Amino acid sequence: MLITDKRWWTLPVVSAAQLLVVLDGTIVNIALPSAQQDLGMSDAGRQWAITAYALAFGALLLIGGRVSGALGHRRTFVVGLAGFAAASALGGLAVNPGMLFAARAAQGVFAAALAPAGLSLLTTTFTDPRERGRAFGVFAAVGAAGSAVGLVAGGLLTEYANWRWCLYINVPVAVLAVAGAALIPPDRKARPTGRLDVAGALLSGAGFAAIVYAFSETEALGWGSPKVLGLLAAGVALLGVFALVETRAASPLLPIRLLLHRARAGAFVSITLMFTAMFGFYLFMSFYTQTVLGYSPVQAGLTLIINALATLVASTFIAGRLHGRVPPAVLIVPGLLAAALGMLILTRLTATSTDVLPLYLTPALVLTGLGLGCVMPPTAALATTGLNHQDIGAGAAAYNAFQQLGAALGTALLNSVAAGTAATYLAENHASTAAASVHGYTTALTVAFVILLAAACLTAPLTIAKPSPKEANTHV
Repeated sequence: MLITDKRWWTLPVVSAAQLLVVLDGTIVNIALPSAQQDLGMSDAGRQWAITAYALAFGALLLIGGRVSGALGHRRTFVVGLAGFAAASALGGLAVNPGMLFAARAAQGVFAAALAPAGLSLLTTTFTDPRERGRAFGVFAAVGAAGSAVGLVAGGLLTEYANWRWCLYINVPVAVLAVAGAALIPPDRKARPTGRLDVAGALLSGAGFAAIVYAFSETEALGWGSPKVLGLLAAGVALLGVFALVETRAASPLLPIRLLLHRARAGAFVSITLMFTAMFGFYLFMSFYTQTVLGYSPVQAGLTLIINALATLVASTFIAGRLHGRVPPAVLIVPGLLAAALGMLILTRLTATSTDVLPLYLTPALVLTGLGLGCVMPPTAALATTGLNHQDIGAGAAAYNAFQQLGAALGTALLNSVAAGTAATYLAENHASTAAASVHGYTTALTVAFVILLAAACLTAPLTIAKPSPKEANTHV
């Protein structure tokens, strides 16, 4: 009984760390105007408070996954927590923009080790299908709710305390998680299989960084900008060379066989496209509720709690309980379709729509939450199921990397679609600013709807077959 109790300590500790990683992607957004004024940031430079974190996190995830396997997942997890807490404290103490940007980049560095280590710990700790289903359900719910919690917490802390507390708040949570990590059963380190894949590390880091940076620049420069196109081309080329190098490396950073596994590829496709659509959806909710409905930042964040609660219900009571009993596609495909239906409801909005919260926002928030809650647990499990101990960290890192790429693409793509169509509508129809904004939002959500339908079509054939017990326990 004692062993079982110690194993279950892994879940709240890893979930707390996952909350930190996801929450920090949004909590600073709300605080950014106050931080800009306090530190004297320029309008052009303020984006680096967001971009520095995203760049470091996305660029180093694959390296973090390999480090986790080499040093041991629990040890890497603790180091990542401690470093994340220190970087957060440094950011809270920032006296100039450069200090804040450096702290945010350091947060991303340690998050890149923390995220794959946490997912790997869950995979190695919970091997029974029913236990794993419950564990991944809770883990996914916390991760999915992190964005909404970040918006609410950022608004409350900025309004009633100080923007610096949006960073300080990470410290006590991380300290408690470090203390709880002592109760996690120790795991074994992977046996060295060759020299460090330096070429793979450099190519993957540079490739991911170029793509994420290109996405972050689209709002200011547009998709046709030579800088954006050049960064995208460079990023794709670097990742192409990375894939070639990995097929020949003695100890690859990301073994290509992980991506060639059919069900795992389906998981990566579905979570990438789900995050592409959902981060555009969160962007719409933030702008629409505040600029059109007149909600305060706190009210806008609280509205998203509906989405978080729906995600919690779906991930724990649906996906968590059905894990291992049904093929992954039975959860993933309906989840994608439910989220698509939620987007479709919002495409019917106009600037003159009435009873918006009960008739449009609430159904959309519930459906997208249920969809996200059904997609995240099985895809997180598929990312690492059946891998040997050495490759679990790489599988977990790849899963997180695809999430980050999807989030960055969704924010950039759907924001560009909304802004471009709104400007065109305003010029051609001489409509009000509110009408043009809503037209831009609904057009972007139509694109998100199509993305989710495409995701369902692509994912179904890859994940439709339930693996036999022999296949599920086979290292790939």
